[in-house]
Amino acid sequence: MFLKNCWYCAGWDHELSQGRDALLARRIAGESLVLYRRPDGGVVAMEDRCCHRQAPLSLGRKEGDALRCMYHGWKFGPHGRCIEIPGQTQIPERACVRTFPVVERDNWIWVWMGEPDRADPDLICNAVGPDHPDWNLRTSKVRVNTNYRLELANLSDLTHISWVHDQTFGGTTVYASTRPKHTLKARGMDTVIWLRGVPVPRFAQHLFPPDMVFDLYFLSQMSFPCNFILHFQVYSAGTATEGPSNGQLMLDTFSSQAITPCDADAVDYYYSWGASKATDAPGLGDLLYEAINEAFLEDKRILEGQHQRIKEKPDFRTVDYAHDAGPGKLLWLLDKLLKEEAAEQAAAVTTCAATA
Repeated sequence: MFLKNCWYCAGWDHELSQGRDALLARRIAGESLVLYRRPDGGVVAMEDRCCHRQAPLSLGRKEGDALRCMYHGWKFGPHGRCIEIPGQTQIPERACVRTFPVVERDNWIWVWMGEPDRADPDLICNAVGPDHPDWNLRTSKVRVNTNYRLELANLSDLTHISWVHDQTFGGTTVYASTRPKHTLKARGMDTVIWLRGVPVPRFAQHLFPPDMVFDLYFLSQMSFPCNFILHFQVYSAGTATEGPSNGQLMLDTFSSQAITPCDADAVDYYYSWGASKATDAPGLGDLLYEAINEAFLEDKRILEGQHQRIKEKPDFRTVDYAHDAGPGKLLWLLDKLLKEEAAEQAAAVTTCAATA
């Protein structure tokens, strides 16, 4: 169901302080994790499960760079090995907790859920964090009770903007008549969309004359498990019919979105949006922040309802149409990688059994 050899976002860096009691519990790809900062600022991620009686370590206590289980007092170092058992001097060899590689990048905390020796930071998606000096970005998050595959399909087909986001990002039905350009990558998909001569998105229409139209540019870069990096630009209406607009760039924005599956029924959605400092204006940051928060609640209602209906009738035969091409390509690639990873794991088990 989930790729293991993959970087998963565990949240924004500001969610994890260096305070003594700052423990962050997360559910990622079906695994319970606890995260904390060492005194030197580095992040530790370990399974949220004491090896003694499976008590949650997130209910424990930080002690320097170690974590103490507050059920029977076992203490674990940042490497996951038990370093103290109250009332007993000998520590069993098996007294350890699984730890996970961690990288902080673009103000996100990334956790590698697979084989530690395969944790390649170059596989982390390219994003723009809120600390980037050229952008004014605001961050937020939301829990959506849906399957992450539905999020992948939703984000790889932006025609839903006309309908789901009619009162926020929408304002035109022209999305349905455009043909996005999808390009599959090794671990994701890029999509380019140009909309020409369309109204500004609904949330900003009060700022312009009602008959004013624009050219809109979307470049989305999706990567697994479920990351969506969007460069969105607004140009004055030009005369170009193919390729880039020849209008004037009026607004340059960037949105970085990491959707982390908790399990089969929920995702944690970490996102940002904002304008470049070159095209920013007073009050624009607040406008964009309010719009994206409202829009993601619109997505939440649809996706949670869809997930519930699918659970009611998982064998229901749906009907496809032209704009399912993007989701179809992306989900096909995901399933391909899942099968390849499963085959690798099966081969490793067979090899171990043969050499035992």
